Amino acid sequence: MDRSFTQVIDLRSDTVTKPTPAMRQAMAEAEVGDDVYGEDPTVNRLEALVAEMLGKEAAVFVSSGTMGNLISVLSHCGRGDEMILGDRAHIFRSEAGGTAALGGVHPHTIPNRADGSLDLADIEAAIRSDNEHYPTTKLVCLENTHNFCGGRVLPVDYMDAVGELAHGRGLKLHVDGARIWNAAVALNVSPARLLAAADSVSVCLSKGLGAPVGSVVAGSADFIHRARRNRKIVGGGMRQAGVIAAAGIVAVTEMVERLADDHANAQTLAQGLAATEGIAINPAEVETNLVFFEVTQEGMSAAQLSAGLKERGVLINATGATRLRAALNHHVSAGDVQRTLSAVRDVLTSGAGQPVGQGFVYN
Repeated sequence: MDRSFTQVIDLRSDTVTKPTPAMRQAMAEAEVGDDVYGEDPTVNRLEALVAEMLGKEAAVFVSSGTMGNLISVLSHCGRGDEMILGDRAHIFRSEAGGTAALGGVHPHTIPNRADGSLDLADIEAAIRSDNEHYPTTKLVCLENTHNFCGGRVLPVDYMDAVGELAHGRGLKLHVDGARIWNAAVALNVSPARLLAAADSVSVCLSKGLGAPVGSVVAGSADFIHRARRNRKIVGGGMRQAGVIAAAGIVAVTEMVERLADDHANAQTLAQGLAATEGIAINPAEVETNLVFFEVTQEGMSAAQLSAGLKERGVLINATGATRLRAALNHHVSAGDVQRTLSAVRDVLTSGAGQPVGQGFVYN
């Protein structure tokens, strides 16, 4: 077994990305002010830039995607109101129940299909009638790309159809767009077109785009006014935040188009895994930078494979008893993909290491 690796290949998540030299320089030179007073020019520039890119009237900078989704739901719904979302949605599964705990918003889950979409008939059936026994349905939430459904992309016509359905019933549509940039690149459309039917969206700067921290929520001017108040309520008001917003500006102006490289590397990894005995994967279902696969070799669990890979300098998290996820990112080269495939084959041939916990991934 070759343990001569000099650099770890980190495929646990695209959140592990580190800021580029251009980001670090921009952060060091950022002009700043008090953002709560609306006086940080770098934050203001980032918000205006992202709002324009997403085709929305206004935007607000927040510290994380979880905060972005939380204040969005709080801005659409009151206590006792209901939102419709998938049973595999990140908002439902991996955000600590914040919308219920802090907002009293009732989640009504319906099944996500394999591609991350929600059946339109299921959405329609989930909308409550006007009955005092029921919570009031106010919101539909989609996720694009969909993390727990394999990084799959929801196409423009589907996004439009859900928006038309929601608006026809007096509801709003929020999109968890943590990886919306990946979806837009995969579909070769602008994010504004992809989000045309959405009333609000939360987008992440610190995943594939590589910024060290931050997300942006965008929507109408009235919505963002409410969102700023809710950001303050949950402790998200920042002061000289231009220091981190500067990296976000570099992220959205320099790092979006290169996501195609991550997608290409993901497909190469998927094809290589498909050709590996003891691994099951359908490369056709790998549409962006996330690669989910199953270990089928008898006597080996996902946690054991993960542990064996770690011994060989490759970090991939188990996401279930036999399932793993690799997240391609801008620190992972085409050569790293080939080294990863060699490591997988070596573990399967030589035996796994001892697992340390399940390592289940949530971001």
